[in-house]
Amino acid sequence: MRILVVEDDERIAAFLERAFSSQGHQVEIAATGDDGLGLARDEAVDLVVLDLSLPGLDGQALLRKIRQERTALPVLVLTARDRMDEKVRALDGGADDYLTKPFALDELLARVRALTRRADQPTSDGIAVADLRLDLRRRLVSRADHAIELTAREFALLEYLMRNAGQVVSREQILAAVWDYDFDPSSNVVDVYIRYLRRKVDRPDTPSLITTVRGAGYRFQEPAP
Repeated sequence: MRILVVEDDERIAAFLERAFSSQGHQVEIAATGDDGLGLARDEAVDLVVLDLSLPGLDGQALLRKIRQERTALPVLVLTARDRMDEKVRALDGGADDYLTKPFALDELLARVRALTRRADQPTSDGIAVADLRLDLRRRLVSRADHAIELTAREFALLEYLMRNAGQVVSREQILAAVWDYDFDPSSNVVDVYIRYLRRKVDRPDTPSLITTVRGAGYRFQEPAP
């Protein structure tokens, strides 16, 4: 896997390069947001590890540009900014994960594996519920033949919900399956991403494909006629 690290701290960048290389990954390093954008446009890049405090184009702006051009490219924000509003802003801006410095290397590597695992697993060609279809090989989503652009995390969440269509899945089950690590139980990250999906896959003036089951979780199903 080719990982792009956008980090202006030479010491941290070198540490990450050694850590990822030791896991068999190829690593590209960019010290500015502008350089990071140029490298992120390369289709050979499989994942971006992004600092927010960058010279020139800052991390939040770079994240927005990446999402405009490569909607399914996994982006893990790795930053010293630990304020909740910064985290929410990054997640709202399209980040698939957010980890604060200082960090444990084992946790970082686990999160990287979680973001990329599904791309490495053989799957069937697709999943369909009602007129919504996931093309798992090409990682495309459409509803009634209209393309829908999702981030890597949104795609993983939708895939999990559709694979469990008709069943109630709890927030804890979703976290374990889609985020694949212990998350702050007080976090509303699942609810946030459910809202993202509803905005993108639901049709105006029709019932949502994703039903909230109070006190239990969520159910994905075709709305009753």
